[in-house]
Amino acid sequence: MTSVIDAENTATPDLGDVLEIRGGRPLRGQVDVKGAKNLATKAMVASLLGETPSTLRDVPEIRDVEVVRSLLEVHGVRVTEGEEPGSLVLDPTAAKSAGFEEIDAHAGSSRIPILFCGPLLHLLGQAFIPDLGGCRIGDRPIDFHLDALRKFGAIVDKQPNGIRLSAPEGLHGASIELPYPSVGATEQVLLTAVRAKGVTELKNAAIEPEIMDLIGVLQKMGAIISYEPNRVIFIEGVAELKGYDHRSLFDRNEAASWACAALATDGEIFVKGARQYEMLTFLNVYRKTGGAFDITDEGITFRRSKTPLNPVMVETDVHPGFMTDWQQPLIVALTQAEGVSIVHETVYENRLGFTSALNQMGADIVVHPEGLEGAYRRVPRRPLEQAAVITGPTPLEGADIVVPDLRGGYAYVIAALAAKGTSRVSNVGIIRRGYEKFFDKLTALGADFDVVG
Repeated sequence: MTSVIDAENTATPDLGDVLEIRGGRPLRGQVDVKGAKNLATKAMVASLLGETPSTLRDVPEIRDVEVVRSLLEVHGVRVTEGEEPGSLVLDPTAAKSAGFEEIDAHAGSSRIPILFCGPLLHLLGQAFIPDLGGCRIGDRPIDFHLDALRKFGAIVDKQPNGIRLSAPEGLHGASIELPYPSVGATEQVLLTAVRAKGVTELKNAAIEPEIMDLIGVLQKMGAIISYEPNRVIFIEGVAELKGYDHRSLFDRNEAASWACAALATDGEIFVKGARQYEMLTFLNVYRKTGGAFDITDEGITFRRSKTPLNPVMVETDVHPGFMTDWQQPLIVALTQAEGVSIVHETVYENRLGFTSALNQMGADIVVHPEGLEGAYRRVPRRPLEQAAVITGPTPLEGADIVVPDLRGGYAYVIAALAAKGTSRVSNVGIIRRGYEKFFDKLTALGADFDVVG
C-alpha cells in the first residue's frame, strides 16, 4: 500500500470515521438525493424573518443542517420534526439574542453564522458573529458581506473574538454592486433587503438555482423580489413576513458527484431526484468525456459509453458555468481519459491541492498555481486562479489518504473505489457535511469497505 501525506490537510482528523476501501469494483445501483445543502441551510435561516412558523421539506440529514438547527435553537427558534419524513418545522416566535461563546460552540467551522446577520438585525437589532471557518479551499473573505451590511445601515464592530453588528436606526434599502457574483453575498443581500425600508438594487448578483429557490422561499413569505437577465435583482422591502411551506431543490452537487463515481469506476448509477435543467452544463461535459445518461421524470441514470474516456477542457465558473464543486470528482474520472485534460479553477484559489494525493496513487496531474493562458479560454482570467493538467489513462493504486475538505474528500473516496488494492481514507466525517447517509449509499452501490475508526 502506498503511503500518502496530504500537505493540504493541517487539521486534526476529529470528524470521525476511517474507511478501509477495497477498490476495483464498479458502483452499480440507485441513490436518492434530497434537498440541496446550499438551499436547505439558507432557507432555515430565512425562517427567522417570519412571524409564523415555517415548514421545510426534503431536508437532508447532513452535518451542516445539524449546525444550522443548533444555531437556530441557540437563538430561541423551536425546531421540530414535521409530519412528513425529512421535514422540519421552524418556529421563530420566541427568538432571542445569543452570545459569542454560544454561537461559536455550535457553529464549529461553519460559515453559516454570517447569514444570520440580516434576519437578526431586523428581529433583535443586533447580531454576533464568531471567527468563521469552513473548508480550506481559499480565503473566502466575508468583506462582501460586511460591506453590504454597512450599506444597509448596520454598524460593524470587529472585536478580538468575532464581530458585533447593530442597527440602532433600523436597516434601509441600498444600491449594491458586488465585485464578484458571490453566492454567499447574494444570499446576504436577499435575507437583509426583504425587511429593509425601501428598495434594494443588487448588481452582479449570483443566479445559481439555489439562489432562485431561496427567492422562491422569500416570495412565499411575502417578499417582493424581481430579477433581470443581466444579474440585477430588485428587492422591495416589506414591513412583515410570514412563515413558508417549501420543498427544497434537489442537491445538484451530490447528483454530479455520483455521476462522476459511475464514470470513474465504470459503473452505472441511477440518481433518483436529479433533474436535467439544473444540470445542463454538467451533462454536456459528461457526454464529451465519454459518459452516457438517461433522463426520466424520476431521475437520471449515469454510466460510461466508452473506455477509455475522452480528454476534455473545463473552466469552472459561476452559474450557468461549470460549478467549482463539480471539478474534483470529475478530475478523478479524467485520470482514466486517453490524452490530456485541463481543468481551470477560477472560483477558489486553493481547490486543486487534493490532486497531490491522486498523484501518489498513480495519477499524472500537474497543477499550475498561476493558471494557464489559452486562446480557447471563455471564462475571463481571475486573480489566484489555478489549472490542473491531467494526462491519462493512468491506473490508480490503493493509498493512505487524509480527507482535506468536503468535495476533495468525496473525490478521494471515489479514487479509492476506482483504484487497485486497498486504501485507508481518514477524516471521512467531513464528507458527511454535505452527503446524506454516505456510508449507506456506498453499501447500496456495492462498494467494498469497512469503517475501521
